[in-house]
Amino acid sequence: MVLTEKETAAIKDLQTQEQTCIEKYGKYADEAKDPVLRNLFEDLQKKERTHYDSLGQVLNGTVPSCNCNDSDGRQYNPTATYDAMNNSSAKKSDCFLATDCIGTEKLVSSEYNSDVFVFGDADVRKLLADIQIEEQNHAEMLYKYKTVNGMS
Repeated sequence: MVLTEKETAAIKDLQTQEQTCIEKYGKYADEAKDPVLRNLFEDLQKKERTHYDSLGQVLNGTVPSCNCNDSDGRQYNPTATYDAMNNSSAKKSDCFLATDCIGTEKLVSSEYNSDVFVFGDADVRKLLADIQIEEQNHAEMLYKYKTVNGMS
């Protein structure tokens, strides 16, 4: 498979987004007060690294298989650390981190939604659509964390 200049630029832009997510989740895992949120950030960081690596494979001419995982968000059930009445600085800080990451996931998901139409290859489109669904799952997981902790 040979990518056009436009396709190559789109993949590189998406890799930049994924690299930013990898770095953000790593930084936020270090900053999170709640171990449940820290674990979520570490898990999401690994998933973003997988996305980055998959895009790298496309740049190298191969399209990795994808599993169209649409269940991570639905199946995520975090335990509450904070109750609704808790207004501690730790809770406020963790709420900010989770909210910021939801915004990032929305942005990245929308990039995949737009960029999928740049590609002629059906397998690449399927991969990008799969990653978009996974980005939506990430936002859902973060939202569930906020909800169970009385942050939304």
